[in-house]
Amino acid sequence: MTRSLNSVDLRLVLPAAACWLSAGLLVATTTHAALVAGLAAAAAALLTVGALVTGSRARGAGFLVERVRPVLATVAVCCAAAALAGLSVAVQAPVRLPESVRAVAAQHGEASMVLTVWSAPAQSSRSAIGGGMQMRFRATLTSIGEPPGQASTGETSPAGAGLSVPVVVFAPASAETPAIGDGIRMTGTLGATEPGDAAAVLIFGRAPPEPVHPAPWWLAWANAVREGFATASAELPGDGAGLLPGLAIGDTTAVDDSLDQDMKTSSLSHLTAVSGANCAIVLAIVLVAAAALGLGRVWRLVCGLVVLAGFVVLVTPEPSVVRAATMATIVLLSGSLGRPGRGLPALAMASLCLLIIDPWLARNYGFALSVLATLGLLVLAGPLSRRLRRWLPTPVATVLSIPIAAQLACQPVLVMLSPTLPVYGVPANLLAAPAAPVATVAGLVACLLLPWAPVLATPLVWLAWLPATWIAAVATTTAGMPSHSLPWPGGPFGVVLIVACTIAVLTLLASRGSGRVTVLVRTASGTLVCVVAGWAIGGAVGTGLGRAAVFPTAWQIAACDIGQGDAVLVRDGASVALVDVGPDPALLADCLDTLGIDRVDLLVLTHYDLDHIGGLAAVIGRVDTALVGRPENSQDAALHDRLAAGGADVRETARGDTGVLGALTWEILWPIRGSTLMQTGNPGSVSMTFHGGGIRSLFLGDLDEEAQKGLLAAGQIGAVDVVKVAHHGSRDQSAALYAEIEASIGVVSVGADNGYGHPTRSVLDILGAAGTTVLRTDEDGMVVVAPGTGAPTARRGLVVWTEKVTGAG
Repeated sequence: MTRSLNSVDLRLVLPAAACWLSAGLLVATTTHAALVAGLAAAAAALLTVGALVTGSRARGAGFLVERVRPVLATVAVCCAAAALAGLSVAVQAPVRLPESVRAVAAQHGEASMVLTVWSAPAQSSRSAIGGGMQMRFRATLTSIGEPPGQASTGETSPAGAGLSVPVVVFAPASAETPAIGDGIRMTGTLGATEPGDAAAVLIFGRAPPEPVHPAPWWLAWANAVREGFATASAELPGDGAGLLPGLAIGDTTAVDDSLDQDMKTSSLSHLTAVSGANCAIVLAIVLVAAAALGLGRVWRLVCGLVVLAGFVVLVTPEPSVVRAATMATIVLLSGSLGRPGRGLPALAMASLCLLIIDPWLARNYGFALSVLATLGLLVLAGPLSRRLRRWLPTPVATVLSIPIAAQLACQPVLVMLSPTLPVYGVPANLLAAPAAPVATVAGLVACLLLPWAPVLATPLVWLAWLPATWIAAVATTTAGMPSHSLPWPGGPFGVVLIVACTIAVLTLLASRGSGRVTVLVRTASGTLVCVVAGWAIGGAVGTGLGRAAVFPTAWQIAACDIGQGDAVLVRDGASVALVDVGPDPALLADCLDTLGIDRVDLLVLTHYDLDHIGGLAAVIGRVDTALVGRPENSQDAALHDRLAAGGADVRETARGDTGVLGALTWEILWPIRGSTLMQTGNPGSVSMTFHGGGIRSLFLGDLDEEAQKGLLAAGQIGAVDVVKVAHHGSRDQSAALYAEIEASIGVVSVGADNGYGHPTRSVLDILGAAGTTVLRTDEDGMVVVAPGTGAPTARRGLVVWTEKVTGAG
């Protein structure tokens, strides 16, 4: 019996799914990986024997027995795939986080380390320890030892050498930024990540990294090519200049935060993720050139594999790149053996192999979106196109089916990342997608030509800039349109609901016939889609109007949603105080405009980390008085000069300082004036209370547990109504402090998907034990607190309003 070339081959899909599920569960519970792998392997062996025995007796045994054998075989292969994933986790887990490193990270210890850089450093929205600009990059920790000053030599011990620990590094920016493949040495603090995270440890550098050895030649070549292309692109005008390296080689370091957010809002961010389309273009060019030169099948295969490997090195091995390259390799090898590669089996095999090699990919959103988008194109695009041809011209139906298929396949994961539905995603892709191949091909060719023939490369750079500028314009225009997204439930319920709606949409498009069952299924699917669409649209409109209607005009505290950072307003009538300014002046300006704030009577800068002072430009020239902590360096002192030049009265503050804000009184509780301890950095964060108008509030900056204990020892604080939780909800907290203040509400100013695990489970437990209700800006958006008025939303004498509708407000 021959298999139709047009049929969908699902034989490898179930084993790949089983491997994915096993890996996704076991990377979070690595101690059970060996046991699960053994049980799955035993089940696979038993099922294989059962399939063989059933097969030997199947002839003449009847229809049921003949059907049992393939089921047993399929389940056996799935168990085997799950066993391989479990075995891989069991083998790799001790290597990824050896006990010597785990012990230091668990205690937030400091160490001297040697690392190999594996991603291009990018500026972080947070600052390094001690202030100043900070960079963020992925690396491999290869050795660890005592920090200088705690050991006579500062060298690593044998137990701390020969490591291979994946880490994410936050370090002060240096004049010479390390490149991919460089070896560096640095001293810093280690912190553990959440189970299942791709990085085993977070490292916070105390000083800029020092070079140890340069990258190997092939990585140095790729670094030089990327840097040359980035430099050439930077000389071009507008947003297209920053976007072009991302479209051509996946380098998004030049894309500013505003454009990055616009690309995500308009569902265009996938264009800057190198994936299958890029690999297909490169391979097509190489194979056509090889065939034109008269090369045989073997040499064409060799050329294709070599160029593909070079392409991966050039664009860096991100999960989407590795998935695309692995899939392309499988198709090439299959074709060289005379068996035309088919998309779905190649995708399943690529996913299976990569998950066995690196089980932690199972929890990587980039990898999941890459696989699902490809799956949608392979399985859904064709049927959607054929169905749409009933109402649209064939070219339009074909073009329209591609973004719809990818969007339908990826939406369950996108809802997990952000519980919203993009309204203009498909139209934006229709407008931008045709320009992407031109930018990709012209940009890639220009990138490769720049080192050898810059005269030829320069016109190509300008040519690629044109479609890049168009795509950026589409993104910014789409993101600026009203109601660009619809709210959607978060969590498991939101995922299940979007999956159900996706199935319903596909059922409506694919179902045919007029039978009773078909009519019932189509009616149920249509009803579900209509009800959910009406609920989403009506909810967006109604909720927006309703939330605006109940906004407490007499608010006293407003925590701006400015990402990972702090910017909290305190107001009494026309008098306004602002505690910290967040990481980004644009975000702070938006918050101030939303609340109608033109002037700040009192500005408090708790300390000099970038996520607390980065937005200062938004208030320069608008501040009357500024209270600041002790500066650590000339950069910190320069901030005082900028404020003073804008007309502010800048005062260094400490415990005992008091004042008024309208009818409110404020008091500085920390740091201790004249003390030599905990005066700067997080431990020296200016901490203060506001009292009056029916609310007593406490602001803790980024105080760590030791500083919080010092604050308790300095004198009784007393009960408060609202506390700004210290350090965005990190685990470094004093349970005794929160138990003493007995706050009704704890505000956590934190960014979504911040990479630190903030707020941590431990601080949420501490607040819960103290009877404190948690409001967090990553889930609730802007948080506003007003004195109680007896409204239904009053909570212990307070009225709470949140920008987003959640269980909290």
